Amino acid sequence: MSKILALDTSTDACSAALLLDGKVLKRFEVAPRRHTHLLLPMVEALLQESGVSLKALDAIAFGRGPGSFAGIRIATGAAQGLALAADLPVVPVSTLECMATEYLLTSELPASRILTALDARMDEVYWCAWDVTDGKLGYRVPEQVSAPSEVKVEGLEKGFAALGSGWCYAESMDAELVALAQPPRLDIYPNAEYMLSIAEQALARGETRRPDDVEPVYLRNQVAWKKKDQQ
Repeated sequence: MSKILALDTSTDACSAALLLDGKVLKRFEVAPRRHTHLLLPMVEALLQESGVSLKALDAIAFGRGPGSFAGIRIATGAAQGLALAADLPVVPVSTLECMATEYLLTSELPASRILTALDARMDEVYWCAWDVTDGKLGYRVPEQVSAPSEVKVEGLEKGFAALGSGWCYAESMDAELVALAQPPRLDIYPNAEYMLSIAEQALARGETRRPDDVEPVYLRNQVAWKKKDQQ
């Protein structure tokens, strides 16, 4: 059984969660612009509650984006710093996959198609589409950033799940696409709790990274990230 800490600050929500041999401890708060004040105290509270030291963990997962540029940097930097201090590997997790995973884990009858979208500001959205096969996610359309009107997915059936803040632009999206969607779930945020299951599977497959080797995923090419040894 795994011991994993997960962090996310990619949107207005700030969250941390701890997986301890099947048991999950969690913190979640929607608090715009307060992530730097909330994240590490959340981590400290989880470790204290669990009675487990940071060095006893197997890995640290974090929301690597897409999302808020500043928010992604906070989670990436925190994960790097904690992992370096405790000599742990890290697992970068897609925020769009995290939302789709929450939907699958919490829905009684999940749809077989999902379109996750986050508000990218500047009248754009981060989005991708998913197929669900035997309870597992597979990309139908890979992650990208575009104007809402350019969100296009072939072969979607009526009743697909529409998740995330990017659906606030539904009036600007293709009318046929919106007509096929379930009522959008704008209340689903990337959440560290649901990153844990993704990270646990990645850890089992040996898909971890050194903390020095990870970078945020912005999807906008003009945004640069300097690794710690370059700062």
